[in-house]
Amino acid sequence: MPAQPQFVPGTGVPPAEDELRLPRPPGVIRRFWSRHPLLADILIAVVALLLTLPAIFVRGPVPDPVSGWSVAAGFALSTLGCAALVWRRRWPIGVFVISLLPFLGADPTPGAAMGGPAALIALYSIAVYRTARACWIAFGAASALIATQTLVRILLDSSSWGMQVNVDVSAIVLLLIGALVGVNVGNRRRYLDALIERSRQLLIERDQQARLAAAAERTRIAREMHDIVSHSLTVVVALAEGATATDDAARASEATRAIARTARVALAEMRVMLGVLRDDDSLVPLAPLGQVSVHDVVAQARATGAPVTLNVTGVADVTPAVALALVRIVKEGLTNAIRYSRRPSTIRVSVVYGAAGTQVSIENDGAVPDAPSEGAGLGLRGLQERVDHVGGTMDAGSPASGTWRLRAWMPGRDDRDD
Repeated sequence: MPAQPQFVPGTGVPPAEDELRLPRPPGVIRRFWSRHPLLADILIAVVALLLTLPAIFVRGPVPDPVSGWSVAAGFALSTLGCAALVWRRRWPIGVFVISLLPFLGADPTPGAAMGGPAALIALYSIAVYRTARACWIAFGAASALIATQTLVRILLDSSSWGMQVNVDVSAIVLLLIGALVGVNVGNRRRYLDALIERSRQLLIERDQQARLAAAAERTRIAREMHDIVSHSLTVVVALAEGATATDDAARASEATRAIARTARVALAEMRVMLGVLRDDDSLVPLAPLGQVSVHDVVAQARATGAPVTLNVTGVADVTPAVALALVRIVKEGLTNAIRYSRRPSTIRVSVVYGAAGTQVSIENDGAVPDAPSEGAGLGLRGLQERVDHVGGTMDAGSPASGTWRLRAWMPGRDDRDD
C-alpha cells in the first residue's frame, strides 16, 4: 500500500500532490549490509554456489553417460563464476562473462543449471552498477551466444535437439528475469541518486542566492546610509560653520533652525530605514519614504550659503524610482560641490523633463585642476548603481578646466504602464 503524504499540523493545508516524497530510511538490516558490502557479496557468492552444487552432483537420466572430467570442469567453472561474484560491484561485466562459461561447456545437459544463479546475479549487477543499456546489451550478446551454440550442437548431433533447446531456452529466460529485476532496481537507484544530488545542488544554490541577496541588501543599505548621512551632515556642518562665523544674531539663529530642520529630516529618514530593517514581514521598500523634491534639496544647499541655481524645464511626470534617483543625484552633486570645491562662484543644477527621459546635471566652477580626489568614490558608485537600476546612464568628470559636472539621464515613464 503506498504511503500517504504526511499532513503537518498547524499549517492548515495538506501537502501538494507533486511534493517531493523521499523514501523511508533503511532499516537496521539494510544499514548493516550497506556498511559491509564485501561481506554481503561473499554471502551471495556462497549462496549461489550452494544452489549450483545440486545441479552438478545430482544428475537426471540422459541419453549418454556424462564423463567425470566433464563434471569436474563444470564444477570448476561454476565455482569460478560464483567466486567472481565477490567483485560484481566493481567489474560486473567481467564477472558476467566468467559466469557464462558453464553455459558454454562441453556437456550441454547441466550447463544452464550450473551457471544459472551466478549468471543471473551478474547480469542483475550490470543493470544496478552500470546502466540499463549495458545490461540489455549483455543480455542480447549472451542470448545470441547461447542460441548460436544451440544451433551448432543441433547440426552436429540432432538426436537430442529437443533437450538442448529446452535447456538453452531456460537459460535465456533465467537471464531475462535477472535483467528485468536489475533494470527495475537500477533505474530506481539511479533516480534516487539523482534526487539526492539535485537536493544537494538546490541547497548549494539556495546558500549562494542567500549570500548574493545579503550582499545586494548590504549594498543597498550602504547606498541609502551614504545618501542620508553624507548630505545631511554636510549641510549641518556648513550651517554650523556659518552660524559660528557670523556676528549677526538673526542669521545665526536662522542657521541654527536650519540645522534643526535638516537633522529632523535625516532622523525621520533613518527611522524609516531602520524600521524596514527590523520588520522581517514588511513589504515597504528599503528606500526612505517622503515627499522630498529637487527644490527642497536645493533650498537646503542655499541655506548653507552655497551659490546654487536651479533650472527646471518640462513637466515632472516620472516613476517613483526615477524621482527618488533624481533627488539622490542632486543631493550627491550638491554635497560634493559644497565639500570638495574651492569657493565656487556658481553651482548650477539643471533638470530637463522630456517624453524620452529626464536629464539632470550639477556643475560647479570650483574644481581644482589635477587635484587628487578627497572622497572615497562610494557616493558616485552608489549613484551609478541606482541609475543602472532604472535603466539610465551617468557620467562624472571635468568638461573644462576648473569645472566639475555630474550628469545623468534616466528613461521616462512607459506609456504601457499608465
